[in-house]
Amino acid sequence: MSDIEIGHPAAIDVAGMPYLRDAKGSLVPIASVKAADLLMDETVREILTKAREVNALIAEFKAQTFQSVGDLQALIAQNYGATIGGKKGNITLMSFDGCQKVQVQVADLLEFGPELQAAKILIDECLTEWAVGSAVELRALVNRVFQVDKEGQINRAELFMLLRVEIQDDRWKSAMEAIHDSIRVIGSRTYVRFYDRAGPDAGWRAVTVDLAAA
Repeated sequence: MSDIEIGHPAAIDVAGMPYLRDAKGSLVPIASVKAADLLMDETVREILTKAREVNALIAEFKAQTFQSVGDLQALIAQNYGATIGGKKGNITLMSFDGCQKVQVQVADLLEFGPELQAAKILIDECLTEWAVGSAVELRALVNRVFQVDKEGQINRAELFMLLRVEIQDDRWKSAMEAIHDSIRVIGSRTYVRFYDRAGPDAGWRAVTVDLAAA
């Protein structure tokens, strides 16, 4: 038996013999598993172990970041009787030299009610009746708005762009009102982002740390 078989991290001892459990749940003697499969198994397990460690570090860093921002806000409120940050919790912290910043942003989690479908019907009626040439770009925008993605969500950014289109037609106004009525705030999610730059006049560069999933 090779060293790789003896030292396999997922080996199960059965009567003094090492086994591995396969995808069907069966125990397979390590001696009968191909060397390439053993190497792949060990590689995957090693990578996932490191990935979990990194994920734990990110989660710890996320908690420490929010704690530090919260402590600063509390200290300023205590010392100066004033608060920093917006009503919704948005805040930007800047280094003294203006070359590093931390942004905390609170985004609403939205879902859309049945009014949205009523709005789509009214919008389609308008686009069907209006001159083809003048409605092409608007039709493209509407199609992007209502193109459902893999998670079954509509394009929020395009939707809010559509709401900014001002057209003096009662049906269009009713459609926009229906869109507004369809929006339900079901919660919020807090994001923290980091930026730096070479000098006060340089452009900002994002320091990417994926905290969303941690």
